[in-house]
Amino acid sequence: MGSDEVRDGVSLTNLGKPLFDGAEATKRDLVDYLDAMRDRLLPVLRGRPLSVMRVREGQDPFMQKNVPKYAPEWLRTVAVWAESSHREIRYALCDDRRSLLWFANQRAVEYHPALATAGHLDRPTHMILDLDPPEGASFGVVVKAAALVRQALEDCGLAGAVKTSGAKGVHIFVPVPTDAAVEDVAAATRALAVRAERLDPALATTAFIREDRQGKVFLDSTRAGGATVVAAYSPRIRPGTPVSFPLTWDDLESATPADFTVHTVPSLLGDTDPWSGLMPPPQPLPDDLVAEGHTIPVARVQAMHEGKRRARARRE
Repeated sequence: MGSDEVRDGVSLTNLGKPLFDGAEATKRDLVDYLDAMRDRLLPVLRGRPLSVMRVREGQDPFMQKNVPKYAPEWLRTVAVWAESSHREIRYALCDDRRSLLWFANQRAVEYHPALATAGHLDRPTHMILDLDPPEGASFGVVVKAAALVRQALEDCGLAGAVKTSGAKGVHIFVPVPTDAAVEDVAAATRALAVRAERLDPALATTAFIREDRQGKVFLDSTRAGGATVVAAYSPRIRPGTPVSFPLTWDDLESATPADFTVHTVPSLLGDTDPWSGLMPPPQPLPDDLVAEGHTIPVARVQAMHEGKRRARARRE
């Protein structure tokens, strides 16, 4: 096995090098995994502005949004105005095998697509809850919190698909119709989190400020709008190079997220694509869910004001 080769016109280099400390994988393992998974990974990346986490030798991992100057001319890009930094960002669109291989060669390990497609950035395709366990908690606690979200969804006639985050949490995706406005999707996400929290406030919390969570699972409803969520089947920069893996609700209970890695996943799946198979069709958001959500403050804004208030109180 030489350390260099060409696939689909893309030169792949230094394939024998370790991916990162503790990866238990080489750059070749990353390239082979992404190539083997391309028919499942590309559909969730295609047409969406893409941010990637790259890890260069001897450096800390970093998030890349702007396409580098040396990117090949054939790589499709889209310019998006970033309100937060008041500048235009040129995102890549990873639409085909060649683009995916190019990213793999750049040591792009994690793939974080936008929640909307390039032509319709104000129309998210999914409502998403990100469940984050407290420090040191077992995966079982997150599974219990996921069951609350599933119940809250069922209570308002909705269904979602679930995957491991590839780290410690889980992501729940609910497809929404193409005419759902970003503000309404964001509102419905907040209301869904609050309804799940109400079912068992001792287990789950929507508290955005970490010190207010008191060892509970955080139901993060802030992934609406301009945020990203790691793609299904994307590897993660974590020990053993685990993968964000789709599961049925029933299999979630017995799952060990660390079992799903760049080494194990292709053979586990065979020819199947559980993420597309488990994903329900787009569902209209119930009016009462949206209305309730619009009465709930946006967590980040609320947290900012609360942080300022506490700082003031300490000074006084």
